[in-house]
Amino acid sequence: MAGLKDLKGQGHGTTLFMAFLYFDMSFMVWTMLGPLSTEIAEALALNGHIITAGEKATLLSLPILSGAILRIVLGFGVDKIGAKLTALIAQAIVIAALLLAYFQSDTITYNQLLIVALGLGFAGASFAVALPQAGQWYPPKLQGVVLGIAGAGNIGVVIDFLFAPKIAELWGWASVFGIGAAMAIVVFIAYLFLAKDAPESVYKKNPKKLRDYGKLLKDKDTWWFCLFYAVSFGGFVGFAGYMKVYLMNTYQPEMLAFGLDFLAEENVKVMAGYFGALCIFAGAVLRPVGGAIADKIGGVRSLYFFYGTVALLAVINATLDLPFMFAIVLLFLVMANLGMANGAVFQLVPQRFGKDIGIMTGIVGCAGGLGGTALIKTLGWSKGAFDGYTAGFLIFAVVVFVAISGISLVKTRWRTTWGVQAGGKI
Repeated sequence: MAGLKDLKGQGHGTTLFMAFLYFDMSFMVWTMLGPLSTEIAEALALNGHIITAGEKATLLSLPILSGAILRIVLGFGVDKIGAKLTALIAQAIVIAALLLAYFQSDTITYNQLLIVALGLGFAGASFAVALPQAGQWYPPKLQGVVLGIAGAGNIGVVIDFLFAPKIAELWGWASVFGIGAAMAIVVFIAYLFLAKDAPESVYKKNPKKLRDYGKLLKDKDTWWFCLFYAVSFGGFVGFAGYMKVYLMNTYQPEMLAFGLDFLAEENVKVMAGYFGALCIFAGAVLRPVGGAIADKIGGVRSLYFFYGTVALLAVINATLDLPFMFAIVLLFLVMANLGMANGAVFQLVPQRFGKDIGIMTGIVGCAGGLGGTALIKTLGWSKGAFDGYTAGFLIFAVVVFVAISGISLVKTRWRTTWGVQAGGKI
């Protein structure tokens, strides 16, 4: 199984670290609205706008949706102008969105928050930049662990849930955006000086035209990868974005009774953030593990296990009235397996589309973001229509079963065609 020791003497370690840091910071601000959803709703209420369940789901899903679409745009930028310049442009736009929220916080409206959410989408699109920038430096046999390390930047979501609610409690929700902007500026400067694009001796650029996107979209394997990533990454980012809302709506009484230090309503919001961070941490930190497991036993076999576990747990959560701590354990395991599935999918993608990794990262990443958007909207619809989340979890389980069926359909063809020449285990 490929590990960190196998990276010694390979690639460019500083760029790999900066790709991780850029992705980490980007993920932190991309999902910032999720852990602040309750506080922002209260601020809007003070300004005369009572936010509905549907509007809240829309606000939380908009950065995911815009991030999904922008991944194709930034993937195109990676091929045309290079990963570094593309990243710097995207980071500048994100910083502007954060500063807008910070300086307009006292009078901000729902529509202005939608604009901020669109801007934060550029942070989510960082996936289409950070992963190819790291992967271009390394050989096929190390793609699982390398892209797993770079992709583990999604641990930034954990940072959100750990600190954003407490910062909001102490200094107000706007301060979270101000601190986020300051941190993003620091990362921008570090990235500017330390990150490097792979030279032609390591990775030969192959700029794509719009028709090349069309050509790849005609390849049925592209659509299979889109489905698999829409399930794994879409599930991860969808549950992450909606986690605090779900916990507050479903388990607030249990959290109130959890301990004497958490009797105040404000502390319940913080506590929901802590438990959400615990679950999200599992998916974020285990992504490289999933990639390494896929390097060892093959991406197909590992996806069978990860998806099967997620589907089973989703059905259990939908059909049983679980006590709070059992539900947290279940969500922890769901996020862990989704995170590992993310790593497994991207162990396969560069082996199938190695010459088009920039554009394919954008396309597949877009599908992942669309999957996350659909999951958030589905959970919001389930709550609004049935005052619960049973329907939402059952629909997600069905989609996971569809993905498992898809793996069964393609595994033999993959292993006997491009898998023979891939350079890694399929």
